[in-house]
Amino acid sequence: MLSLMAQLIVRRLEDKVVRKLKERAAKYGVSMEEEHRRILRETLLKKENRKPKLNFKEFLLTVPDFGEDADAYRKKAKWREIDLD
Repeated sequence: MLSLMAQLIVRRLEDKVVRKLKERAAKYGVSMEEEHRRILRETLLKKENRKPKLNFKEFLLTVPDFGEDADAYRKKAKWREIDLD
């Protein structure tokens, strides 16, 4: 079975993006082209299986209702004598 590989040309990238790509490629000891492929795979394929990140409000809405607000407060502890000898 023959697998066709597409080519992708990306134009007009900012210098900073190219520099960062070059740094990442050097860090992992691969070409810029290979690092570009890795980033695309990681971003487009692996994230499909992950749950989307929730913002703070969405996270709070997932917290189950546990009762009255007063139930969430701790009772003040009574002072007790301790012997340090």
